[in-house]
Amino acid sequence: MKPGNCCRIAAIARSSSGGWSDAPVNRYAAPMNAPVKIRNPCPPGACDCERERLDAEDADLRILKLTRDAENTLLERLSRVESLKDLEHMQRRIFEQLGVRVEIAPGFNEVRTMRGISIVVQKKTGLCRKTRKSVASAIRSALEARPQIAYELLNANDLLRDA
Repeated sequence: MKPGNCCRIAAIARSSSGGWSDAPVNRYAAPMNAPVKIRNPCPPGACDCERERLDAEDADLRILKLTRDAENTLLERLSRVESLKDLEHMQRRIFEQLGVRVEIAPGFNEVRTMRGISIVVQKKTGLCRKTRKSVASAIRSALEARPQIAYELLNANDLLRDA
């Protein structure tokens, strides 16, 4: 028997008795019933996320899936969006996966710089103030790095129709 075949043989043996597939077994894969990682709670009094309200039965727990690692991945992805379509896709995905609305629109006054574009991350139970600010700043840095996205946003809101 060749080295490394023991996992394959075990999988084939299981397939004859339990109906499993002939696919090789990955010893390093997480088990199907592994606990889902959730975000660690903030220190008491240091945050306004009101995480204790998530203990209610009807609470939306999707926000707890945003761990520190997932947050860093999200921020990195937001800071490198390539187009307005990509940014809108990210907004939809954030809402689908976390239940948080991110609204990006021109501000009430003139838009002379990227600071004139309003980026509002909806306040939600379990979502920290710092996370809301960091999502907005990641989007703003993407707009500053790629001004064509801001121009597309302004054009989509009919602010550049005469230009």
